[in-house]
Amino acid sequence: MATEATEITQESGQEPELKLTDSAIQQVKTILAREKLEGYGLRVAVVGGGCSGFSYGLDFEKEEKPGDTVLEMDRLRVYMDEQSRKYLKGTVIDYVSGLHGAGFKFINPNATGTCGCGTSFSA
Repeated sequence: MATEATEITQESGQEPELKLTDSAIQQVKTILAREKLEGYGLRVAVVGGGCSGFSYGLDFEKEEKPGDTVLEMDRLRVYMDEQSRKYLKGTVIDYVSGLHGAGFKFINPNATGTCGCGTSFSA
């Protein structure tokens, strides 16, 4: 239900809840186009589990859910549920590639510890 979502844009002058680098945004758009998921956005979530207590989750979503915060970044919609938002505030998601492969990297100022896998953290 769109009326229950909080709309925040990167141009609003507020400190961003969550930021994706240009590289991450382009990679998400490339995957959406390749999978023919027109009109979809990216859901970023924090779920219990992983080596350090919490794990990051990325998925594609067509519409926001009640209580979601919706961010708009370079015409890409990013959805966060209320619980995940607390752990993701100030996080930067980058897309990196190198000798050991490629993937999304989370830089989370709220994490008190991380695991070597790069997708698990404690807060």
